[in-house]
Amino acid sequence: MYDWVKERILDGRLPGGELLSEGDAAAALNLSRTPVREAFLRLEVEGLLRLYPKRGALVVPVSPDEVDEVTEARILLESHAAERVIDRGDADDVAARMRTVLDRQRDLDVPAERARFSALDREFHATLVDAAGNGLISHFYSGLHDRQVRMATSALRRVPDRRSEILTEHDNLCTLLERGDAAGFRTALTTHISGTHGALLDS
Repeated sequence: MYDWVKERILDGRLPGGELLSEGDAAAALNLSRTPVREAFLRLEVEGLLRLYPKRGALVVPVSPDEVDEVTEARILLESHAAERVIDRGDADDVAARMRTVLDRQRDLDVPAERARFSALDREFHATLVDAAGNGLISHFYSGLHDRQVRMATSALRRVPDRRSEILTEHDNLCTLLERGDAAGFRTALTTHISGTHGALLDS
């Protein structure tokens, strides 16, 4: 039940602002209300649902503050990771691994595989962060996983053409990494992340 609801929140099938009832969710999977209630409680702790006694659970919308905070955190962490791998002389190897993920993204059919595309988008960026070799930073970055996937999927739903832009920008990020251009990477990364996350704030 937990996985069923969470998957639908992250891929946008349950949009922000939608109210879910325990009874409807239980009936959908032919379950009792107990596992539904437990799933809702877990998702409330994760910030994806807000519970209202006797009414149900509200899917928490992505707020402008959340978009700004995730954007800032990602730019800081990913730019730092790029500087580390460039300084160590590992940029070509890391860029090659990122390009492998990028190739898998290119093969996907969007919108049919929008959620998978977003998961690979997250993997593309996480490949760089993990390559920096700082376990604490990688652990913190992994905590952004659900927000990243949800934001990317929502952006693709709102702006379908964003897919081709993401692929082009990913390719450019790899090229800048290969060139050892940390400053250029940070500038391009800022444009890239802001472009995806910013789509969520467009009316």
